[in-house]
Amino acid sequence: MRAAVLYSPGDIRLEEVPTPTLKAGHVIVRVAAVGVCGSDMPRMLIKGAHKMPLICGHEFSGHITEIASDVEGFAVSELVAVPPMLPCYTCDQCQRGQFSRCRDYDYFGSRRDGAYAEFVAIPVSNLLKTPKGIDPRAVAMTDPASIALHAIWKAGGIGMGQRGGVIGCGPIGLFAIQWMKLMGATEVVAVDVSEEKLAMAREAGATHTLLSGADVPAALLCDTIVEAAGHPSSINMAARMAAPGGHVVFIGIPVGDVSFENKTFQHFLRQEISLHGSWNSFGAPYPGPQWTVTLDKLGSGELKWEFMITHDLDLAELPAMFEKFRTDRSMFFSKVMFRP
Repeated sequence: MRAAVLYSPGDIRLEEVPTPTLKAGHVIVRVAAVGVCGSDMPRMLIKGAHKMPLICGHEFSGHITEIASDVEGFAVSELVAVPPMLPCYTCDQCQRGQFSRCRDYDYFGSRRDGAYAEFVAIPVSNLLKTPKGIDPRAVAMTDPASIALHAIWKAGGIGMGQRGGVIGCGPIGLFAIQWMKLMGATEVVAVDVSEEKLAMAREAGATHTLLSGADVPAALLCDTIVEAAGHPSSINMAARMAAPGGHVVFIGIPVGDVSFENKTFQHFLRQEISLHGSWNSFGAPYPGPQWTVTLDKLGSGELKWEFMITHDLDLAELPAMFEKFRTDRSMFFSKVMFRP
C-alpha cells in the first residue's frame, strides 16, 4: 500500500509498505479521509514521533474491508469513525473512566502507525458506527470537534444568556464557537491573528471578532473561554478575557515556556478566575459522549465542517504539503485533508 512515512523531522517519504494483516479482534479499514492535526506539525517537522520510521495521521475515517472472525456488529464496506487513542483500560485513570489521562496508552499516528496510508488495522474497541449518509470527510473531523466539546465540558459548559470566547480560530476553535452557540451562548467573541480566520469564525457563528493583541472591552469579557492557540500571548489574553468568576480552558499546546504577566495574574487572582487544562477528548464508556454526540451533530448538519477544509488532496501530495508548512509562512490554510 501507499503510505507517507516519517523517518526524521522533515524527512517524509511516500513509499510502498506492507499492508497490515488482520488479527483477532480487529478489522482492516481502507482510509477514506485523514486530516492534518496541529500536533502533526511539530511531530513531523520539528520534534519527531515517539519512534521512527512511523506513519503519522490520527484524524481519520474509513470503510471496513476485512473483519476478524471474532468481531461482531460491523460489516464490510461500512464507514466507521476511529478514536485514535488506545487506552490501557487498567490504570487508575482508566478505571475512573478518565481515558484522556490514561497512564499507559497507545495512539494511532504518534506511537503506532496511523492513517497517512491506504489501510489501517483497527481493534474493534476503537470502531464507532456513523450516521447514515454522512460524508467521510465529516467523520474525519470528529476528533477536532470532540476535543472542543471535551474542553467546554471541562470548563463546566456554557448556558443561555452567557458569553463565550475562543482564542485561535483553527478547526478546534471553529468547532468550539459552534458548540457554544448550540449550548445556548448568546454571544461568542473570537480572536485570531488572521483576518481570514476571523471571517471563518463569523461563518461558525461568532458574534464579535478581534485581532490578537487588541484590548478586549470590559463589555465583552466572557464567562467561558477556550484557548486553542497555545501561544504565550494568547494564553495571557485568555486569562484576562474572563469575566469575574469566569472559566478559561486551555487546549493549545505551547512549544516553549509560558509565564503569566503580572496584570494577567492580578486579574486571575482578584476576579477569582478558574483555569482548566483539557487533554484529548475521551470519556466513558470509551470513547465517550464527546464522540457520539459529535458524530450525531455532524450527521444532522448542526455542526458545520465543510467550510473549514481549505485543501483536499491526494496522499501523494503530503510530503510537498508539509514542506510548504515548513517554508511558506504566508500560506493560508485551515483544515488540510488527504484522501489515501
